[in-house]
Amino acid sequence: MTQQAAPAVSTPPAPEPKETDGRTSQRSLALRLLARPEVGVFLGAVAVYIFFLISAPPVRDGSSMANILYQSSTIGIVTIPVALLMIGGEFDLSAGVAVITSALTASMISYQLTMNVWVGVIVALIVSLAVGFLNGWLVVKTGLPSFLITLGMFLILQGANLAVTKLVTGNVATDDISDMDGFAQAQNIFASSFDIGGVQVKITVFYWLVFAALATWVLLRTKYGNWIFAVGGNKESARAVGVPVTFTKISLFMLVGLGAWFVGMHQLFSFNTVQSGEGVGIELIYISAAVIGGCLLTGGAGSAIGPVFGAFMFGLVQQGIVYAGWNPDWFKAFLGVMLLGAVLINLWVRRTATRR
Repeated sequence: MTQQAAPAVSTPPAPEPKETDGRTSQRSLALRLLARPEVGVFLGAVAVYIFFLISAPPVRDGSSMANILYQSSTIGIVTIPVALLMIGGEFDLSAGVAVITSALTASMISYQLTMNVWVGVIVALIVSLAVGFLNGWLVVKTGLPSFLITLGMFLILQGANLAVTKLVTGNVATDDISDMDGFAQAQNIFASSFDIGGVQVKITVFYWLVFAALATWVLLRTKYGNWIFAVGGNKESARAVGVPVTFTKISLFMLVGLGAWFVGMHQLFSFNTVQSGEGVGIELIYISAAVIGGCLLTGGAGSAIGPVFGAFMFGLVQQGIVYAGWNPDWFKAFLGVMLLGAVLINLWVRRTATRR
């Protein structure tokens, strides 16, 4: 009698774990958020805000916050087109004095020619757009760095602002235009305030946020936004695939001129007169706010939201030092520390977000 062995039951081998690497593994939502250029400056803005909440109690007041937002808005309105220009691979050193040029033009055209102030406003707009067009045209046609072209324009406008104002008015400031035709209407548009919960908020805050939203939509949802990123990344490659490089770069410089005109009109209709020597050094604040907001000096990367937080940080520091009762002579030093700190934080955040 023979025994038959029972058939062996084979068990399938356990599946081996799938191998993953940095290219195939999906990053977490937190890391993807950290990779966004505006996240680092948002965290920095929160840190600076908490710092001044503790060290400067008046910051907690609603009217103080309205003042901070107002200072931020006058910086941010120009910073937004400056940021778009930087994403496009260029930057403008003449933006600060261009603000004063537009205000001086509107004031002197209106007062010296005894015309409705809206005539001066329109002429100032044409001049501002022409300055931006000339900057862009020279950069594109000569191939010279925008640093050199706009530095030359900065010196031209700075000298012309002072010399022409003294020649026309006999003084370093323009005459008061508050009693001229059209002043009240223009003031309502460029320099009025509205009440929110008993706090007077300048209309520039509203314009600032609307312009930021519009710029964000343009960058993320339009063909023109794709062109901006393309020419900032590699203009020759962009030209090879049909991107109108010349139009894009010139139009970006003209947008900076438009922002400078808007802030210039606000200053004119807020104070009724303009000092011709102002505006020097403000262009560095515009560029710094854009850099803090995640825009690269090399172009091709950035957003419109990040510079909003960058401008807010500058306005917060500018007013926070006053509310804290500190020596205002330290303002620029504090801004320098803040700029370096924000850049280092942005660098750390990006490296953390892209680490495998």
